[in-house]
Amino acid sequence: MNNIALETAMNGLALEATMNVLALGTAINVLALGTAVNELAFDTEMNDIALETAMNGLALETEWSSIEEIDTRRYSMEHATQNLGEEVARAYERIRTRIWKTPLMFSSYLSVEDSTQVYLKLDSEQITGSFKVRGAFNKILTLKKTSPEVLTRGFTTASTGNHGLACLYACGSCGCALEIFCREGVCPSKLAALQSLGATVTLYGQDCVDAEIRARHTAESTGRTYISPYNDVDVMAGNGTVGYEIYEDLPEVDYVLVAVGGGGFIGGAAAYLKHRNPNIQVIGCQPRNSKVMYESVKAGHIVHEPSLDTLSDGTSGDVEDKAVTFPVCARYVDDWILVGEQEISDAVYHILNTHHKIIEGSAGVTVAAYLANKDRFKGSKVVLVLCGANIATDTLRNILDQHKT
Repeated sequence: MNNIALETAMNGLALEATMNVLALGTAINVLALGTAVNELAFDTEMNDIALETAMNGLALETEWSSIEEIDTRRYSMEHATQNLGEEVARAYERIRTRIWKTPLMFSSYLSVEDSTQVYLKLDSEQITGSFKVRGAFNKILTLKKTSPEVLTRGFTTASTGNHGLACLYACGSCGCALEIFCREGVCPSKLAALQSLGATVTLYGQDCVDAEIRARHTAESTGRTYISPYNDVDVMAGNGTVGYEIYEDLPEVDYVLVAVGGGGFIGGAAAYLKHRNPNIQVIGCQPRNSKVMYESVKAGHIVHEPSLDTLSDGTSGDVEDKAVTFPVCARYVDDWILVGEQEISDAVYHILNTHHKIIEGSAGVTVAAYLANKDRFKGSKVVLVLCGANIATDTLRNILDQHKT
């Protein structure tokens, strides 16, 4: 019996040990299973995190790409606004041997009241008869240095006449081909001048912006380069060299009056003058019949409105959306003066009758603006920029007929 009892006890111990081993194994398996489950959950969580990180990275990359694209679009405007004065100085060094330094002539006829000193900046006597050759040369010579291959493919441009003449002259000097787009109502004498010089001219649209858009699209589709009459930093800097010469000859100037179309002329000139002396007042002058930039600056954004016929055909027409000139004009132009058609006619006649100088309607705009606001400029040194002399013979004849005594 004792042996049976001992065997039974031993079997019980063995069974207990087996059960313990089984329990331990089960516990280990459960632990392992739990670990596996936790690892699976951890892996899943990590995958989720990785996926989320990847998605965030993709979103961030996309966001940065968008930001870079926006920054690229904004660069030219910021560059123009912040550094244009310095760019004008560099432009002058680049083009000075290609252009004429035009006279700054004291006008005794306009300076007779209250010790006001009035000077005429005669860019009406510049090569091609207007200031525009400055911007054309600066654009082409800049490209000649930075991207010389574009000169072999040629250029397109859009113009009311003066810019086309300027580009034709500059391209001819540099051996480049050019196609000029003009609106269908372009000044006949300016069109005739272009054609007489052998220009390739295409008439398109009723407004200068129509011609600009067509010229730009033609350049893109044919591999040529488009030279804007105003909406270009290099053109604006080149045209602004008028301001460089004014300051060089009369650093104590108080007011400078400039006719405004697309804003590329006054933008460059004002940026340089303000760069040298922030106290110089730069006044934008426009005909009431075509005053897009005035209305745009007043509104804080580009405003499109139809232009009526005006003697100031060189400044007439719309302005391109997102024009680089807009923020420059908004920042640097101190005030605006609008003038009527009769005032422009009287101003053209006044300069011819007193100084025996022929000027076009857009040049008459600054003279008209001064004559209508003489009291404002009492005791000051004032420069009136005469921007061009390319007036049609019939138009000049009509003005003379109006002023017969």
